[in-house]
Amino acid sequence: MSLQTALSGLDAAQTGLNTVSNDLANASTTAFKSQTSLFEDVYPTGETGVPGYGAATEGMDTNISQGGLTSTGNGLDAAIQGNGYFVVSNNGTQQYTRDGAFKLSSDGTLQTLTGSSVMGYTGAATSGTLSALTVSTGAMKATASANLGVDLDLNSGDTQIPATTAFNAADATTYSESTSTVAYDSLGNANTVKLYMVQNQATGGATPSWTVYAQPVTSAGTNVGSAQQLTTLNFNTDGTLASGSPATLNVNWGNGAANSALSFNFAGTTLAAQSFAVAGLTNDGYAAGTYSGSSVNSSGQLVSTYSNGQTITNGTLALANFINPEGLQDVSGNLYASTNSSGVAVVNAPGNGQSGTVEGGYLEASNASTSSLLVSLIQYQQAYQADTSVLQTEQQDAQRLVQI
Repeated sequence: MSLQTALSGLDAAQTGLNTVSNDLANASTTAFKSQTSLFEDVYPTGETGVPGYGAATEGMDTNISQGGLTSTGNGLDAAIQGNGYFVVSNNGTQQYTRDGAFKLSSDGTLQTLTGSSVMGYTGAATSGTLSALTVSTGAMKATASANLGVDLDLNSGDTQIPATTAFNAADATTYSESTSTVAYDSLGNANTVKLYMVQNQATGGATPSWTVYAQPVTSAGTNVGSAQQLTTLNFNTDGTLASGSPATLNVNWGNGAANSALSFNFAGTTLAAQSFAVAGLTNDGYAAGTYSGSSVNSSGQLVSTYSNGQTITNGTLALANFINPEGLQDVSGNLYASTNSSGVAVVNAPGNGQSGTVEGGYLEASNASTSSLLVSLIQYQQAYQADTSVLQTEQQDAQRLVQI
């Protein structure tokens, strides 16, 4: 009986040593989750008051606690802060991982280092059907400006110019303030529109209006025609804009580009006793650009940047949650598969539902504690040696019996 008991102890100690060794080997593995061997005692069926037969392996317990987050400087790396697993497709099979060490394949697909496609919601969507996230590394075409936002802080203390004074862009005494904004044409040329603001003379204490003139200038520095009146801005008594916006400027650039119809929006313009300033400029056009790179941002979005300063949101990483994450089945390459024990995956965008958030440029470290594992290693070694001693004693006793 003691021989069988010692053998079961050896088997249990070996299982424990294997588990601890695996945990130690993965102490530096990204997002690795350590395990603990669970054992149970064994007794003869239907008998009481007798010694047990030894130990048997009951199962494995996985520690799903989060490892520390480490900054990597790699924009494609991503770590989950809180609950959830990245959703990946491994040869068409949906699996899950906490390992956010991602890369781009030759065709622009976001992948794990072992080649599984990272799944998410494409474009600006944060729900719906999951697809493999991809980026286009090709050039971005130019887009002609159509809507230009110009918010001005106009100074009511500027000299009011009489109606009898004709506007002349070359004569600064005929206008109150000036500024300019960029207008891209269909070829991507960064043209300019110069704006001249005239504070009109008011009577009877009325709030003065401001007339805006516009002078288009090509990227080569050539005026397109002469300055033309764009609009007249009227203000409420509190200085907010009452009328005159938006206003359209039609331009034939004469450089082979398509004609432009530029809509100027002055909605944020104010009039007060203040220094003149350009409070804000917006522009929906841009020049052509080349692909600069991609990264995962703090919202879990896969964003690409271009040399023209533009960005494209390719999609959002999906996170899966489970009723019992300890029930997930380990598979190779830091991947997990769902089981009946884990329950089905509940998938959301980061920060939605039970899902945690995503930190771009970070990776989750292994949660294996080297110091604790070394203590366990010594304990299993001692148990193994003790059970070996029992076996040796049994062998010696058996030899004596043979000799008698």
